[in-house]
Amino acid sequence: MEVSKMHQVNDKTEIDLIDDIPPGERVDTKIESLGEPKIDSPLIETKNEYFVSEKDRVLVKISLEAIKEAIAKGEEPESFELAGPRRKIYFDPTKLRCAIVTCGGLCPGINDVIRAIVMTLYYGYGVQSIFGIRYGLRGFIPKYKLPVMELTPQAVERIHEYGGTILSSSRGPQPTEEIVDALERMHVSILFIIGGDGTFRAGAKIVEEINKRKLKIAVVAVPKTIDNDIYLVSKTFGFDTAVEMACQAIRCAHTEAIGAPNGIGLVKVMGRHSGFIAAAATTALREVNFCLIPEADFDLEGENGLLASLERRLKARGHAVIVVAEGAGQRYVMGDHIERDESGNIKLGDIGTFLRDTFKSYFKSRGMDAYVRYIDPSYIIRSVPANVDDRLYCGVLGQNAVHAAMAGKTAMMVSLWNDKYVHVPIKEAIKRRKQVNLNSRFWLNVLESTGQSSLKNK
Repeated sequence: MEVSKMHQVNDKTEIDLIDDIPPGERVDTKIESLGEPKIDSPLIETKNEYFVSEKDRVLVKISLEAIKEAIAKGEEPESFELAGPRRKIYFDPTKLRCAIVTCGGLCPGINDVIRAIVMTLYYGYGVQSIFGIRYGLRGFIPKYKLPVMELTPQAVERIHEYGGTILSSSRGPQPTEEIVDALERMHVSILFIIGGDGTFRAGAKIVEEINKRKLKIAVVAVPKTIDNDIYLVSKTFGFDTAVEMACQAIRCAHTEAIGAPNGIGLVKVMGRHSGFIAAAATTALREVNFCLIPEADFDLEGENGLLASLERRLKARGHAVIVVAEGAGQRYVMGDHIERDESGNIKLGDIGTFLRDTFKSYFKSRGMDAYVRYIDPSYIIRSVPANVDDRLYCGVLGQNAVHAAMAGKTAMMVSLWNDKYVHVPIKEAIKRRKQVNLNSRFWLNVLESTGQSSLKNK
């Protein structure tokens, strides 16, 4: 394939989008297929000019050096399949049954994705049988006795106006064999899974079991995580809404801080292992003086530690605003005994209340009056309806998930990469977690905005 035929964004040598791919690592971009698509797409009459082919590719790394290096080695530059409707499809829409399941925590936009999938299947391809699986993967398991929800255009017509998911959700693993048993009993040929890293790992196991049984069932995923930490996805849906809501909380914290002598506005936002929400909201508002994220360790004590730095800020300006991601500073709040939730995630200590109490004690010991106002909007942020930007994004993700599935593609997720919608193998997406690169322009923007030091004693 010639480089000139690929979609190229630019020839910059450095870009934050590719920072999470380790140098020298190659990405397996081959997408599995159930077989050769032989059926004319029903979209031909209305969208003839919008069809894409397997030759349409999107570069994984868009730096000029990466392209030159690949060519010098006699290799094709790595590229993803471009998402979009295919001229030929694999499944006969008149004989097709599909299922949608949502797993893990809530996130703005889930209902928008469900709605887009249903509308595209029904009106775009003429699929009549679409089932919603209730309460995540447990909805497949007979012992829970959870009925499926019939998803029609009428049933999903206005669900995008509400937060959460009409299908409800749950955490924790379920027996893979029983899930595939249920798919067989229901005669489901396409399963759409909306979830994050844990859901994708379950999806990979479901694909393994499907392949083991030699079944013709497609599994197509839509990445969902409010933390924006899924590998090989530029941005997950709901993230923009989360940042917008976090900004509202930060504005309130700033108002509280300037309204009292030595006022401290402290806001905790979501971000177990990745501090994208905290960092993005900090950069968006530029009213934050300290941004604490899991990727950047910090000291409390010492001349360059957080407490001394905060004291200097208060003496200089009389107020301060601090944003902390929930996974930051865990060495201060994690006990010796590690507990896990149903999904196997480590239960985090509460860094927000710890910092609140620590600030109060520290300034009292210093003989300084300090007023701490603590705001934790976490569950409000993840439960609200999506904003306009996320709604647009969710709609396109859902549409492209349907296009991929109807073409017989499987074991993949729809991703936004280099400003294009692409197909990414699930097995590649679960290789690692995306985190804030502390050497990136993105994090440098945060440091320039806050003026904070490393908060580390050397």
